Amino acid sequence: MKTDPLKIVIIDNDEKLHPLYQLYFSEVPSYELVEIYTSVNKFISNAMRTRPDIIVSEVNLTGISGIDGIQYFNEQNIPSKVLMISQQCNFETIKESFKKGANGFLTKPLSKNRLFNALEELHQHGVALEHDVAKKIIHSFQIKTFERFSKKENEIIAWFTQGFTYKMIADRLCVTPSAINFHIQNIYVKLNVNSKSEALKKLQEIEIRQLNAA
Repeated sequence: MKTDPLKIVIIDNDEKLHPLYQLYFSEVPSYELVEIYTSVNKFISNAMRTRPDIIVSEVNLTGISGIDGIQYFNEQNIPSKVLMISQQCNFETIKESFKKGANGFLTKPLSKNRLFNALEELHQHGVALEHDVAKKIIHSFQIKTFERFSKKENEIIAWFTQGFTYKMIADRLCVTPSAINFHIQNIYVKLNVNSKSEALKKLQEIEIRQLNAA
């Protein structure tokens, strides 16, 4: 039995890519490219008319960002799956996309095969993650380790960054609070900082660099 093609809307302010999108979809009858918009606002004004099955949205848009646009889609009761696309593949952008309700994330430049594989994954399984994106997410859930610190210092950092006090960390590692203080001071020296707030900021910066290098 013949099924209707899935309706796709693309929101991308890079108009040089629009002819390429049109070419891709002209060759795949199982998908219908309903419209290409350059902003979330332009799509929202026509959303009830188009009612796509899948929205493919660039992260970096003029005005409302692609990520913030997800909230607007929900407020309009648009029952679409959302595939975010971006030149950048950093963990913070990926995390924020899924936190707001995205169903998939794809990095540019987009080849025809990568785009339609992602659309098929979304349609069949409700989520689309390529290897590089999945790797970032998996890495974020692994125990944080920093090369410049010893195994013990990394253990302490894991508790320290979660807001545990010296005594709470000492209880978990079965040592005295003074021992924890000694290790914390060594951590401060290696980070070249003088306070907890400076240490937390520096550790976050190191972690982001490690995630982006993963």
